[in-house]
Amino acid sequence: HIWDLESAPTTPTNATFIQPFVSYTTPNAWTFSVTSEMTYDWLSEQWSIPVNVSAAKLTRLGKVPVSWSAGIGHWVESPVGGPEGVRFRIQAQLVFPR
Repeated sequence: HIWDLESAPTTPTNATFIQPFVSYTTPNAWTFSVTSEMTYDWLSEQWSIPVNVSAAKLTRLGKVPVSWSAGIGHWVESPVGGPEGVRFRIQAQLVFPR
């Protein structure tokens, strides 16, 4: 939860962030996930709710492990003037194990 501590803030803030997720990893290093990054603004009484589905694969680039992933998301709920529709995500993460 985030809120302002100023007595007269220029941008009043009172919001809750919730990030539920479910992931499953297969024995051959594929990971499938369903996530959300919900925010509720208590001042405007509005939700922002995207739902995302993604797949990731752990491979090696030379000797360095790399997690490649791609996903798609949809805004189930968003404030007036906020984001809407579908979004895509593609990423690569270098993995440096201890």
